Amino acid sequence: MVSSNGVYVPGPDFSARLARHLGQRRSELPQFDVVELDQLIDSANLTPANWTTMARVLAKNWDHYDGFVVLHGTDTMAFTASAISYMLNGCNKPVILTGSQIPLEQSRTDALDNVITSLILASSSEIAEVCLYFRGNLLRGNRARKLKTSELDAFDSPNAPRLGQGGIDLDLRHDLLLAPGKPDFQIPTFNPRSVAALTLYPGMPAALVEATLALPELKGLIIHSYGAGNAPDADTSLVRVLAQGIGRGIAVLNVSQCLQGRVAQKAYASGAALDRIGVVPGADLTPEAAFAKLHFLLAKGLSGNSLRQALQTPLSGDSKLASVKGND
Repeated sequence: MVSSNGVYVPGPDFSARLARHLGQRRSELPQFDVVELDQLIDSANLTPANWTTMARVLAKNWDHYDGFVVLHGTDTMAFTASAISYMLNGCNKPVILTGSQIPLEQSRTDALDNVITSLILASSSEIAEVCLYFRGNLLRGNRARKLKTSELDAFDSPNAPRLGQGGIDLDLRHDLLLAPGKPDFQIPTFNPRSVAALTLYPGMPAALVEATLALPELKGLIIHSYGAGNAPDADTSLVRVLAQGIGRGIAVLNVSQCLQGRVAQKAYASGAALDRIGVVPGADLTPEAAFAKLHFLLAKGLSGNSLRQALQTPLSGDSKLASVKGND
């Protein structure tokens, strides 16, 4: 980003600006090339089509580099990290997403440290997955979330341990890193209207859910539920319209509004009501990973039981298989 008329906007020619800021330090870093996309956007304007564009650039250059750094705005970086982790099936090299809270051109920028460390991580033969690096924390891409708006340590993975720490030394958790795979990339064309998301709130009208489920081209709905996957089962109208949507073939995926923990739909009666009508429990998927995963599986053509099973199967380390009781 660069400043323009008092606000930040995407700025072109990043390669020259980065070279100027790196100065003599560039000789101490792995050799790298900068590929700048034709259309630069504020990440708040991201759509699933941008996931396809980025993944295709990575796939096109896969055999020519030891690793990759994807520079991305922070607002939707966790969505992209998840989506790319699914598309780069069989990843055998590091792909590190990073960005900054303060733009590169500002005097107190955190961009340079994030980019320099990400370049070093991207040259590591020990990493073979899609990660997000930010302010000293190396996170699995599909487990990462932006948790802070103004602090520099904006990202963490509340439901999974960090994969590494960048302090004086770069310490990797080799016991947690995914093993290298055999590249079998699957980069579909996404329909941005195929998935919607709703956050449950007290007194939510069934008509809102019904209207969402009636959207043309909708194939999947994510509900952000209470606690361990609970919903207002006393609102029989709301439960009924969800059941009707599922009956029409729309997949409904349940993730918790809580930062930590997992969905356990059978733990409480209010969650069991969702289980009975066929809502898919989202385990400990982050909302960002759930959104990207549902989009990805639908774009691959999955539906019905095959889609339901795939949503509940860990993919690229995005969740854990476990059965636990939930607590209020």
